[in-house]
Parts: sequence; structure tokens; C-alpha cells
Amino acid sequence: MQAINPIDPNTNKAEKYQLLLKQAEAIVSSESDLIANMANLTALLKDTFNWFWIGFYRVDSSANQLILGPFQGPLACTRIPHGKGVCGEVWATGTTQIVDDVNAHPNHIACSSLSQSEIVVPITDEAGEIIAVLDIDSDTLATFDEVDGEYLQQLVDLLK
Repeated sequence: MQAINPIDPNTNKAEKYQLLLKQAEAIVSSESDLIANMANLTALLKDTFNWFWIGFYRVDSSANQLILGPFQGPLACTRIPHGKGVCGEVWATGTTQIVDDVNAHPNHIACSSLSQSEIVVPITDEAGEIIAVLDIDSDTLATFDEVDGEYLQQLVDLLK
């Protein structure tokens, strides 16, 4: 596989996402393994945006938990119960959540005290069942907005 050219850091956010999506499509279209694709997407997001923590949590229905998947960043929580924390809430509701200040969120699970804001996006299979969530943390407040939500949903839809 060819090396991917980095995206110019001076590019605006929407343009970064558009370029990232093209790269992600090329990566995902040539690989069928979900875990391999998740691993490469976390690396692509980290290289593009350099957020504090980027990773996936996979649904384990038999244990009613999310289990840590591929990620970039410091150590993370390994298991999250259904409905607990922002990731568990997204699994329960099926809707993206943007949290401007994790310290003000009553159900937040603090895997790191350095995390200040967060976005979590549900990932569904072809049947519409949630199979995982994409969790991204920033070490600054109010990092994420609807632009992030829109493009990150497009990104995770590539995993279907």
C-alpha cells in the first residue's frame, strides 16, 4: 500500500474531512477485515486532527458491554456497560453525542483526567444494528460540532 500524503494542517475542517474521506474510502475498499479498517481509520484521524484520543468500542451483546477496539492515544477504559458513559449512551440511543465539557456531563466515565470534550458516533451494520461506536476525546473544551458529527458519520458508514 502506498503511503498517504498528510493533509495540510492549514486546510479548513470541512476540507480536511473531505480529503480524509477520500483516503479512507481507498483504504477500506481494499480491505474486508473490520478491525484492520478500524485501526487504519484511527491512525488516519490521528494524523489529520491530532486529537487526544481516538478509538472504537465494539459491542459485545452477550456481556451487554462495549469492549475496547483499535485506538490511538493513551490507555483507555477496556469495558463500558450498556447505557453508561457517553459511549454507552450512544449505544443505547443510536444517536451521535457531542459533549462540550465532559466534566459537566453527569454520566461521563473518566478514563483520563486530560479529556475535556468528546464526540461519540454510532456504527451500524447493514441491518441497522449498532455494532460499535467511534469515540474521540479532545484535551480542550468544546472541540467538536455538527460538522464533525456529519463527517464522522460518513466515515464510519464506510465500515458497512
